[in-house]
Amino acid sequence: MVPASKSAYIGGELDLFSLATNWKRYVKAAIRKHLIGDVLEVGAGIGSTTAAMHDRAAHRWICLEPDLCNAKRLKKNVIEQLGFKETHVIAGSLDALAKRPTFDCILYMDVLEHIHHDRDQILAAAQLVRRGGHIVILSPAHQWLFSDFDKSIGHLRRYNKKLLRSLMPSGWIQVKMAYFDSVGALLSLGNAVGLRQAMPSPWQIAIWDRFCIPISRIMDSVLREKCGRSVLAVWRKPDTV
Repeated sequence: MVPASKSAYIGGELDLFSLATNWKRYVKAAIRKHLIGDVLEVGAGIGSTTAAMHDRAAHRWICLEPDLCNAKRLKKNVIEQLGFKETHVIAGSLDALAKRPTFDCILYMDVLEHIHHDRDQILAAAQLVRRGGHIVILSPAHQWLFSDFDKSIGHLRRYNKKLLRSLMPSGWIQVKMAYFDSVGALLSLGNAVGLRQAMPSPWQIAIWDRFCIPISRIMDSVLREKCGRSVLAVWRKPDTV
């Protein structure tokens, strides 16, 4: 959690993955019921996830983005172009927020893997969640899939269920823990051991999103969400703490 001026984002994939509409719809279907009340999206990037997840069911949506250039694009993309008037953009980290329970849901969408002290981050976020509220995390799964692509965009690690569980404060209730995109796991394995691409091409993203994600939605169900390229976790803060 460092000041925005010192948090320039090194990745170059944000525009590329903004085209992955089927993937974002898949994730949204799994977490939509939690995106209500006051929502904080940490590491909101250029706003593509905000645009996909925010359907105005939330009373207020705060986008927290430490990179100043991304924050400017985020404000233009989400507030000016899409007209999300109930959305606010803060260029900074959790340190920019008052240390009191203010949010009903805090989102980390492909963000936590970029943060050095991930447990400290989650402990700080937990203090900002109201009783009965949620923390939702989506991250790349399985360290054995770590590739040149992960390195090129500043990933420090990939997660499994055990590692994610170790981050949460005592007493929080696990609502969901599942692996998503089983087909994507095979593609990621191919890149990690074979292709070794630092960045996928636009046509590769298009094929994955258009053809592989619909198959993954079926296979994930068949496999009972036990295999996938990403891991999704949802926790609820107890009503009494």
